[in-house]
Amino acid sequence: MKLITAIVKPYRLDEVKTALQEIGVHGLTVTEASGYGRQRGRTEVYRGAEYQVDLVPKVRIEVVVEDADADAVVDTVVKAARTGKIGDGKVWTVPVETVVRVRTDERGPDAL
Repeated sequence: MKLITAIVKPYRLDEVKTALQEIGVHGLTVTEASGYGRQRGRTEVYRGAEYQVDLVPKVRIEVVVEDADADAVVDTVVKAARTGKIGDGKVWTVPVETVVRVRTDERGPDAL
């Protein structure tokens, strides 16, 4: 199993969720996040004063899938989140050793 983590722009969340549902992903976790990459924040003007916004709002999406489905899920997230502009985000995978469904004590692929 793999844990797929994606950091994307908040307004792309609905597109990513819809695309994942279309390929059969039944569950995901979404967390508000903030950070920066190459864009290094941005400059804002508020009431005539200019200030630097160092941390850009993002959304963190996490999905656990079977190894065989991981590449399709990554490709789906990338396609749905892409705007072509700087700050679109990142996607990465890490191996998952064990998954347990708390309610039923199912383990492994049955717990997904």
